[in-house]
Amino acid sequence: MAETKVILTKTVANLGHSGDVVEVRPGYARNYLIPQGLAFRWTKGAAAQIEAMRRARLARTIATRQDALAAKTAIDGVTVEIAAKVSESGKLFGGVSADAIAASLADRAPVDPKSIKVDPIKTTGEFPATVALHPEVSASFTIRVVAE
Repeated sequence: MAETKVILTKTVANLGHSGDVVEVRPGYARNYLIPQGLAFRWTKGAAAQIEAMRRARLARTIATRQDALAAKTAIDGVTVEIAAKVSESGKLFGGVSADAIAASLADRAPVDPKSIKVDPIKTTGEFPATVALHPEVSASFTIRVVAE
């Protein structure tokens, strides 16, 4: 099946970063990427836009890589404690969201909840987690869930 070329305006997981030209299925471009504002159709005249987006991304990356390394030293190896409502059997009412984890890390370093990777937490205990602070920098930490 034919592929459609699009230019990403924002970073899309497992696809590419802002300014990248990628080939995707026509339906994915037409029904998801373009309506969500994540991409626009590739044209020959868009080369200047692509280059401007790459330069802007590179400038942000250079500035944020230093910040990401500083955040990594603050987060790496830390144990974060989160209190949650628990039933008598030790299971949580609901679960621990990425937003709650990001809020508990906020005093150490600002973290995007979407960049936190952890298995679903449904019980009390300790759980390993990682956070992608930059495309090249990630930090590992532990989440300890205790009864409220």
